[in-house]
Amino acid sequence: MLKRIATAVVLIPIVLALILRAPVWVLAIVAGIVALLTIHEFLKLTESYGVQPMGWPTHLFAALLFVALAVSGGTPLDATAKFLVTLGFAAALAPFIFLTRAMRNEDLRSGYPAAGASVFAFTYIAVPMGMLVQLRLQAAGAFYLLYLLLVVWAGDIFAYFVGKSIGRHLMAPRISPKKTWEGAAASVIASLAVGWLLFGHAQQISLTLLGAGLIQRADGMYGSEVPAMGTVILLTIVLNIAAQLGDLVESLIKRGAGVKDSGALLPGHGGTFDRIDALLVYPRWLWYYAAWRVMQ
Repeated sequence: MLKRIATAVVLIPIVLALILRAPVWVLAIVAGIVALLTIHEFLKLTESYGVQPMGWPTHLFAALLFVALAVSGGTPLDATAKFLVTLGFAAALAPFIFLTRAMRNEDLRSGYPAAGASVFAFTYIAVPMGMLVQLRLQAAGAFYLLYLLLVVWAGDIFAYFVGKSIGRHLMAPRISPKKTWEGAAASVIASLAVGWLLFGHAQQISLTLLGAGLIQRADGMYGSEVPAMGTVILLTIVLNIAAQLGDLVESLIKRGAGVKDSGALLPGHGGTFDRIDALLVYPRWLWYYAAWRVMQ
């Protein structure tokens, strides 16, 4: 527990500084490194399923997405359009590229599973991490990222402590024996409270961050830009449920591989795959919402 808290104390200020103040290209580099580390852990897990993963081709293909994000720019609408084109092109090419590479395998039966693992690594890990970076390029991008992280952090904290203290009804005992419905309900309530407070005081928070030099004006949320509270409530519930499902999906992959943690890079937290499991699911929903607002 002490290692877990110490790691969080060190990482949280760094993460907040990145999403609020760092240039987009710096955020793209850091997100790319995290994505590549996570892909490495995921591909190691696939070996337990009898897959012979394609290491460097998968890492290279994913890295190119973050290179494109690092050099992207323009208005929020232009940046969103470029990102959509890039994603569509990459998704269309990925199966063909990895299956072509698989033709070099001595055992042809290993080609399809290896290519499938590489495509999954790109779409499940690299794409949502890329969406986090691209979200920063949206109008009020830093505020959305702050909301995203605080909502999920609050949900995680309350799910852990409520589930540990009063949790009695197991949610998915075969996949994650410690998760309870009581903890899940507490997670939703905590996320809603944080979302309500953030958007209820969005303009004041944005002006405070702007005055402290932590964000640029375009990264805050003011006046008419603030969504209706009904939209905030619905979006927060969707994000929380997605985050909890993301945790269960990662647990499913690890259980199938017969391991407890995906790695040991982060003391008390396991590997990067363990730490960002929720980040691989819920950013998709917020990115689509923010992109939809830009295109209106």
